[in-house]
Amino acid sequence: MKTSNLIVFGLLLALLASSCSKTISFSSSTIVPAATGQVKIKKDKNRNYGITVDVLNLAEPKMLSPAREAYIVWMEAGRDPVKKLGQIYPSSGLFSKALKGRLNATSIEEPNVVFITAENNTDVQYPSSDVILTTRR
Repeated sequence: MKTSNLIVFGLLLALLASSCSKTISFSSSTIVPAATGQVKIKKDKNRNYGITVDVLNLAEPKMLSPAREAYIVWMEAGRDPVKKLGQIYPSSGLFSKALKGRLNATSIEEPNVVFITAENNTDVQYPSSDVILTTRR
C-alpha cells in the first residue's frame, strides 16, 4: 500500500512540475526551410518567466542571401513593445553536423510570441522584416 501511495504521489509531483511550463514550436521558415525549434516558458518562484529557445538546422547567418551578421531573438508580451532577448549562435556539435543553438533569457512578462530575425548587426533596437522562425500562428 505504501509503495502505491508513493508512486501516486510521485506522478502528481511530476504532473504539477510539467504544468508550470509550456513548450511552443516554431512555424517552418521560408528563409531557412530546414530550421526547426521550440520555446520553453517556465514561471519561477519569483514570478519571472524563464525562456529557453532551442533551434536546429539554423544556417549560419553569413550563408543567407543577402548575408547577415547575427540572429536575434525577440518576444512580444501583451501591449508592450517588442523586447530583444538576445543573440542565438548556431553551431555544430562534436558528433553532429546539425547546427544547433540555444538561448536562455528571463522576463517579468510571459511572452505571447517569440521570433528570430536575421540582422546586419547585434546592436539593433527593433527587429527587421527578415523573420526566420516565429511562434505566431
